[in-house]
Amino acid sequence: MRDFISIKDFTKGDILEILSVVKKLEQKNETELLKNKIVGSLFFEPSTRTRLSFTSAAYRLGARVLGFDSPDATSLKKGESLRDTIKMTEAYSDVIVMRHNRDGAARFAADIAKVPVINAGDGANEHPSQTLLDLYTIQKEFGNIENKKIAFVGDLKYGRTVHSLTKALQMFNCEFYFVAPKIIQIPEYITRELDEKGIKYHLIEDYKDILNEIDVMYMTRIQKERFESLDDYEKVSGVYIIDKENIVGKCKETMIILHPLPRVDEIKIDLDDTKHARYFEQAANGVPTREAIFAVALDKIKIENHKSVEHDIKTSNTVICGNEKCITKFEETENKYVVKGKHVYCYYCNKDIKK
Repeated sequence: MRDFISIKDFTKGDILEILSVVKKLEQKNETELLKNKIVGSLFFEPSTRTRLSFTSAAYRLGARVLGFDSPDATSLKKGESLRDTIKMTEAYSDVIVMRHNRDGAARFAADIAKVPVINAGDGANEHPSQTLLDLYTIQKEFGNIENKKIAFVGDLKYGRTVHSLTKALQMFNCEFYFVAPKIIQIPEYITRELDEKGIKYHLIEDYKDILNEIDVMYMTRIQKERFESLDDYEKVSGVYIIDKENIVGKCKETMIILHPLPRVDEIKIDLDDTKHARYFEQAANGVPTREAIFAVALDKIKIENHKSVEHDIKTSNTVICGNEKCITKFEETENKYVVKGKHVYCYYCNKDIKK
């Protein structure tokens, strides 16, 4: 059995194997692959596409689903800890799908649970299942993922989909254009990784000059709920809005537009019927992708045993994560951290720890 917590836990070989499983399940639905299995679906944050596509994937494979889509209807309202919620849910299910508003909550849950845990998004940290369906969409469109030029536009600081996808695309020698105002630009720990690997990237604030260069434009919503300051949100709200007039005829003929959805006003509906729009197909790819995740997590379809990704994990009472939204600030943990070269990261939320 295998957890799906972070893209950094997977090798390039793992990812390609999983995408091959996605293709297989998209072509032939295995209606009894998860017969008699129960999926625990724990959504502590609102979700439409992710929750429904995981549920659809479970049903299509013959599993049953129990859980909740709002913590207000659970014992969390009575003060129950996440730890106890996970311990009880593992007794009722064979696999847990969880979305949580705290960075690092998924890693915390995986350490506790005896059944596989699938991260459906943890705060502003990661969203690995979204990354896999994004990769599958790119692969289907172009035939491969290698050497693509990708522009991420919008909320790159808090955008967990961007963080996960950047980590994955590094493995395929892609070139990045991070398009955002400075206050929501891509985090330094991600650009540091790119520097260490010699991967090309550009920090810019205007996408217009790169439209004829990029293969993928990955739009994101400016996420009001993630901002610590309402003033900061209002400074950047609505800063990037694309429509037919400013895209069609100005970009590469083969460029595609992706978006993890939901959108607000950053993509006008007049783009929906153009040859560049792929965001609805992208969302639909979530079902076979999440079928594959269930199948691999529960060992119903086995992938090759590629060399596992190893992390230098340590425990300390003095090396403390400074991220106030990290799960370590809300639950009793072992206070783990990861050492990578000269830098130290929180084991749970991946943020830099200043020693």
